[in-house]
Amino acid sequence: MERVICVYSGGLDSTVLFHHCIKEYDEVYALTFSYGQKHIKEIEIAQSNFNELKSLHTKVKDHIILDLGFFGSITKKSSLTNTDLNLPTMKDIVGHPQPSSYVPNRNMMMLSVAASLAEEKKATHIVYGAVAVDNFSYWDCTKEFVENINNTLHLNRMNSVTVHAPVLMKSKKEIVEMGVELGVDFSKTWTCYAGKEKACGVCPSCSSRIAGFKQAKLVDPIPYEINISW
Repeated sequence: MERVICVYSGGLDSTVLFHHCIKEYDEVYALTFSYGQKHIKEIEIAQSNFNELKSLHTKVKDHIILDLGFFGSITKKSSLTNTDLNLPTMKDIVGHPQPSSYVPNRNMMMLSVAASLAEEKKATHIVYGAVAVDNFSYWDCTKEFVENINNTLHLNRMNSVTVHAPVLMKSKKEIVEMGVELGVDFSKTWTCYAGKEKACGVCPSCSSRIAGFKQAKLVDPIPYEINISW
C-alpha cells in the first residue's frame, strides 16, 4: 500500500501534483498550511478542490489544514506575510538570490511537519511543488535541498520517509501540459500572491503562470486585473 502526503496549496503546481498523486499512489492525504500568507484565498480553493476530488476518487482520504500563523510574527521581512511590504514583480526577483517573497525556512518547516504526518498515516512518500522557475531565487526549492532533507529523513530508523519534487526540473509550460494530460481544471486553482478577487497579473507567481500558458499556447481561465494578450 503506497501512501503519500501531498503538500497542497491550491495553486497551479500543487494541484497538478495532487492529480499526479491520485494517479501514482494508493492513498492520498492532502496537507495545507495557513502561515499568514496574503493569498489566503488559496486555502479555500484547496479545500474545495479536495472535496470534489474526494467525491470522485476513493484513493483521496483526508485533508489536513494546519495553522502556522506564527510565521507572521517572525518573518517581518517577507512580503508574503507582512502586509506593510509590497509584493515584488518579476523584474524585482530576476537575478536576486533571495527576494522579498522568500519566507524564511518555510519549506523546511512544512516538510518536517509533513514527515510527522506521514509517520502517523504510515505513508512513506511526501510530494511538494518545488519548480524550476524558483530554483534561482529560493534555496528550499532546489535539487540540493531535496537531497539533503531526504538524507536527514532517512536517518529515521523505523519510518523512513522520502520527499519527492516531481516537477522540480520542469518549466511552467511543461507543468501546464502535465496538468492538461491529468485533466486538471485550471479555473479552480489560485497562484497570485496578492489574493484579491482577481489575480494581479504582475507578481512573480502570476508572471510565470501567464508565461507557462502562453508557451503552451493555451488561455488561462482565471480572471486577471490586467489585460493579457493570449
